[in-house]
Formats: sequence, structure tokens, C-alpha cells
Amino acid sequence: MILEKQKTRSPRWQKILSQAITNPQELLNLLEIEHFLPDDIKTVMAKFPLKVPRGFVAKMQAGDLHDPLLRQVLPISEELHWQEGYSFDAVGDQAAKKMPGLIHKYQGRVLFILAGSCAINCRFCFRREFPYADNNPGQKGWQKALDYIRADPSIEEVIFSGGEPLLLPDKILASLAHKIAAISHVKILRIHTRLPIVIPERITKDFLTWFTGTRLKSVMSLHCNHPNEIDATLAKALLRAQKAGVTLLNQAVLLKGVNDAPEILMALSKKLFAAGVLPYYLNLLDKVQGAAHFEVPLTRAKQLMREISAQLPGYLVPKLIQEEAGKSAKSVVAF
Repeated sequence: MILEKQKTRSPRWQKILSQAITNPQELLNLLEIEHFLPDDIKTVMAKFPLKVPRGFVAKMQAGDLHDPLLRQVLPISEELHWQEGYSFDAVGDQAAKKMPGLIHKYQGRVLFILAGSCAINCRFCFRREFPYADNNPGQKGWQKALDYIRADPSIEEVIFSGGEPLLLPDKILASLAHKIAAISHVKILRIHTRLPIVIPERITKDFLTWFTGTRLKSVMSLHCNHPNEIDATLAKALLRAQKAGVTLLNQAVLLKGVNDAPEILMALSKKLFAAGVLPYYLNLLDKVQGAAHFEVPLTRAKQLMREISAQLPGYLVPKLIQEEAGKSAKSVVAF
């Protein structure tokens, strides 16, 4: 009987996730920050709630309202300010949707929207207004998506995205991965995720077993924006994934007040590489309503790239890119 209970016990990462902070006052209290929340905080929260795992909070500097990790998650009044040139679908997801849960935007690869929530709500998220309720067909709907992929031999890569795809149980993800592997022209399975950054415990033996257990090349594209997000626990987890055969990439977002300084970007690249992760993209901010206060001017972004390029080896310099609705590919920004 005891053994049976052990078999059905939830993974540790799920328990950690269930204890995530959702109250901004509790977050500030934990960080020993005396700060009066704005009167319209309830309106901000109603549009996009706070959610941050406690382990990520532990990496923040107590007493610092301007901590770069805190800035990424703390709701503020500026999110309610309407900004010209910003939209609710900044990257054109809706136009590229082929069916609920499947986005085919670029040649050779498709995006599976597997979950409608995340382990952490980043205030600059380009899908903060995405209609997940209309794009979550569930396992039955996934069969139609698999049929679509099977019928298009140009599709060589399938990307698990969301929300946060790794919120799904490994059993479900493994089943889907094996079905994709049965489609002969698909060669790569990629996962877009931030979950291991905020809950490293998600990189379990079971996860690595199914992710590397098919003929598909396994690629995990992480989302880490600041070197303070990488501690020893996370570094060890990422190195385990690399050792298991997972290609690890990072797609950071250039954010005002978070990482818009050359020393921070260089430290991020070095810490990522030490943990087995290749700095891949530095994204200019996707212009979604509610995130304009994070925008770094293009001239400043180019200057930053010139500065880090002069001091880092080429393999540690991410591509500066911009994604624009309707374009056939992401644009690499020359600097």
C-alpha cells in the first residue's frame, strides 16, 4: 500500500508551483519592501494576475524595489496606459493560426500551444492577451494538428509552446512526442519554456527520458533575462539536460531596467554558457499593450550590441532580433 502511494505521488515541481505567490503585498512583504501599492492594482491584476514561484523570489534582493527580477513580475499602473503602436496580438499569432492550438507562421516549423497558463507571469509577455480559451483543443484536438503536420512534408520541426508547455504531465507530453516522432519528415522537437528557470526541479529524470527517448533531435529554448536568475541549482539542472543530449538555447528579451546594460548582458551570456546553454536571441520587446514601459530604444539596443560584441567571443553574442506580425521570418537587426 505504501509503495502504491509513492507511485501516485505528485512530482516535487508541482508542489512548488502550487505554492507560487499571487498576492503583490505578500511578495513585497517577503522582500521587506515598504511600498504602497497603487489604487488601481486590482484593475491591473484583473487584466493580468501576479504569479511567481517562491524560489525565483529568493533570488531577488531584499529591500530593493528596483531589483531586475522583481521588475519582471511586479504589477504596476503603467500596464493600464494605452500606447500608440502597441497591440493585443503583437506578433500576428491569430493570422498564422491554422486551427485551435496550432500556429504555422514560419517555413519548416509549427507551434503547438499546449497550455494556457505559465509558472510565472512576466509583465512583458507578448501573449498576455492571447485567447488561450479558444486555442486549447485538448488531446482530441491535437489529433487534427498531427494530421496537418503529417500532410505537409515541409514541416521538419515541431515546437511545444504556450503558455508553458512543461506544465503538462510528462505522461501526456511523452505520448505526444512519440506520435510526432512517427511522422517521418519531422526531425526536431523543440520546447519553448521558462519553467526550468523559475523551478529547476522540473528537469526530472522522467522528463529527460521521454524528451530524448525518440529519434527526434531534442532542443530546449529557454527564457532567461538576467544573470541573477541562474544559481547553482539551475546550473546543475541545465547541465544534466545537456549531458542527456538536449541542445540548450536561450532567448532573452531586452528590457528597460532589467538587462539594458552591457555588463549585465555579458554576464548573462557567460553564466548561460557555463551551464551548457548557448545565447541564441536577444529579442527586442514585442509591442503588446501593457508592456511599453519595458521598451529599450533601437539606438540603445544597437549600441549595447556593439559594446558586448567588442568584448565577447562571437559564440557568446546573441543575435539581436525583432519579430513583426506578417513577416515570413524574424528579422535580424544589424548594428
